[in-house]
Amino acid sequence: MGNTFNSEDLIQICVGAFALAVPISFSEEAWKLSETLPALNLSLLFLISIGFLSVYTYQSVFQNNVESRVSLFVLRIVLAYIITFLVVALVLFCINKLPLLSETWVAVKRIIVITMPASMGAIVVDSFDKE
Repeated sequence: MGNTFNSEDLIQICVGAFALAVPISFSEEAWKLSETLPALNLSLLFLISIGFLSVYTYQSVFQNNVESRVSLFVLRIVLAYIITFLVVALVLFCINKLPLLSETWVAVKRIIVITMPASMGAIVVDSFDKE
């Protein structure tokens, strides 16, 4: 694993996020859950996402060796989540399930709900071919 975040990493995160975002984004259960999920539960989903991204990145991408690369470690987690968030938003927009203007809070909640599992797909694919 190098000391950078490059275009290959970006593409791997996008592909991994897309692979899980597509089937979940087409799920009516995810749409309805995002409409009724309280803010506390939504916050917990976000924290679980970041937690799992951190643990998996630490173990698989950085192979327990973060000491000299803490900033890259944090950057990779933040970028993985943001990129996944954007991929999920794009998929939801394409299938007309992202009511940003009419129901902004529902749209954001829907993205966060679907980003949780999609972010795991993103980081798993990102870990491919890392040494």
